Amino acid sequence: MSDYETLLYSAENGVATVTLNRPDRMNTLGGSMKQDLWHVFTDRMLNDRSIRCVILTGAGDRAFCAGADIKERAGNRPPPAEYFARQKFTHELTRTIENFERPVIAAINGVALGGGMEIALCADIRIAADHARFGLPEVKLGVLPAAGGTQRMPRIVGESKAKELMYTGRMMGAEEALGCGLVSQIAAQADLMETAMTLARDIADKPPLSVAFIKNAINTGMQVGMDAGLEYERLGAAMLIDSDDRKEGMAAFLEKRKPNFTGR
Repeated sequence: MSDYETLLYSAENGVATVTLNRPDRMNTLGGSMKQDLWHVFTDRMLNDRSIRCVILTGAGDRAFCAGADIKERAGNRPPPAEYFARQKFTHELTRTIENFERPVIAAINGVALGGGMEIALCADIRIAADHARFGLPEVKLGVLPAAGGTQRMPRIVGESKAKELMYTGRMMGAEEALGCGLVSQIAAQADLMETAMTLARDIADKPPLSVAFIKNAINTGMQVGMDAGLEYERLGAAMLIDSDDRKEGMAAFLEKRKPNFTGR
């Protein structure tokens, strides 16, 4: 089911699947894709409380997303001030995905390059097909990663590794990505979506308020000092202490049954 020009969307059993759907263009970020992503995250999924986890992937087996559509952009040279203003939307989109109150799993089914890599960096968890390749090759085009890559990649793989990748623009394979912490799992292409769905359903079974506060505490803590992070953690714990889900979790544990979490 989909009513987007560049995305496929489906939802079942608390898990939404968003598929970047421009396979003839390597799922590049062209056409209305940025606007479609904005709508699906800020409207469709945000307002559907039944969604408890999101899988973000690409159509086909060649590309998660190969970044900007160079054919569309090659002749586009806006004035620096105009570009600076327009890029604000791209940053707001990536922050929206990164801070979406429910977990996002990127199932990376092929190349994730440039802006596609930067979209994947916004996910909470990244799972790669064994043939996937990753890179921020903007330097080869005389530009830099401008959708958050210079900020998110060092926080995930470390400063030295991130600089090496961005200074050279080289691509790395799934095993190297696993070794530096860019992805948490590798799966055969045929098993990628099943692997991602199994994890998503496991997360969807957990109390959504707890998951949301955990995500927010980690994301906030990565941006501030230890003391401020601990204060946020303490606040989250206090907010959850009287929730229906905490009461249900405690009762289910004592009664040796599966809990029924409602997100309240």
